[in-house]
Amino acid sequence: MKRLFTTGLIAATALGLAACSERAQNESAQAGNAIAADTAATTSNAVNDVDAATDRALDKAENSLDRTGDALKNTGDRAADATGNAMVRAGEDLRDKN
Repeated sequence: MKRLFTTGLIAATALGLAACSERAQNESAQAGNAIAADTAATTSNAVNDVDAATDRALDKAENSLDRTGDALKNTGDRAADATGNAMVRAGEDLRDKN
């Protein structure tokens, strides 16, 4: 009798563990899916942040290059004007000497 009772208790315990094991597996799978979803969302946010930072940096670089180009153009124009004026004055000096 004791052996029959022990066997029944072992069988009930085994069935209980099997049920808990399946539930634990389902919960683990759900937790894994939640972690994967969170990781995907975090990665997506990180990519978006990097893209935005890159765009801002490239915009600043482009604006800086535009300002540098404008400054060089203006400097070149002033140098050309000064050279032209010097040539006019030199020509006038030569004309006045003759």
